Amino acid sequence: MTIHALEITNLKKVYPKGIEALKGINLSVKQGDFFGLLGPNGAGKSTAIGIVCSLLIKTSGQVLILGEDLDKNPEKAKRNLGLVPQEFNFNGFEKVINILINQAGFYGVPYKQAKQNAIFFLKKLELWHKADSPARFLSGGMKRRLMIARGLVHYPKLLILDEPTAGVDIEARRFTWDFLKEINQQGTTIILTTHYLEEAENLCQQVAIINSGQIIKNTSVKELIATLPNQTYILDLKTPVPFDFVIPHFETKVIDSHMLEVNCLANQALGEVFIRLKSLGVEVSSLRNKSNRLEELFLKLVKNP
Repeated sequence: MTIHALEITNLKKVYPKGIEALKGINLSVKQGDFFGLLGPNGAGKSTAIGIVCSLLIKTSGQVLILGEDLDKNPEKAKRNLGLVPQEFNFNGFEKVINILINQAGFYGVPYKQAKQNAIFFLKKLELWHKADSPARFLSGGMKRRLMIARGLVHYPKLLILDEPTAGVDIEARRFTWDFLKEINQQGTTIILTTHYLEEAENLCQQVAIINSGQIIKNTSVKELIATLPNQTYILDLKTPVPFDFVIPHFETKVIDSHMLEVNCLANQALGEVFIRLKSLGVEVSSLRNKSNRLEELFLKLVKNP
């Protein structure tokens, strides 16, 4: 029998006054997968994650984490789980290293091992120089990395990330992407919720789209992206470029010396743009869609499920 990292069966959540946040969703995430859970605000993503992490009480259904029933064996199930919520919820007056040591202790990790784990992740996430600083003095990007370290300090087999790069600059985002790819390749199963289709495209193998409390699409990232038309991005550049600047094999338009418009065909990955720009010595400070790809996808799926 195959044991999945997460298996959700007929999960329902009905709030007072009959509001159905989840309408009997079914979802399986294989061990070792990097899985994206996408959806607009109010779709049911946070409700589903809240139930899996025991932050919300389900109305009905079943949740298995690494084969352990969350109702029957909650302690065993939750020991395999790490959560990185979107909001900062640590004690800002506590030292950074103590936040991690205490978190590991909650999962029964002995103090000596907890300290070793904390030191490892602080170094890995480039926070070691802030180990003895109160967390409130960290920058926004450092706080994000601290949240990730805290979610991993007890070495969970399944890590759930809720909007892990919200509000961070493109350099910090790519650092986070590289780190998450690394731990996934080492065996940690990751479930990512995000509003950025580009983030799912860069990180995930499989994605599920939830809308109005129902899973409306569950497929591979490649198949999902293939359903989209050409996409146009606006890139803000740290490196100035001339008005005749082009990226080989991409349709480009220089808006001004520090702003570039790039059109990607359905079979072209966004990562190729960065690779080619780097080879041309051009550094990007930020990126955005000319139109919202995720909104376009939602509208298309809702109209043609």
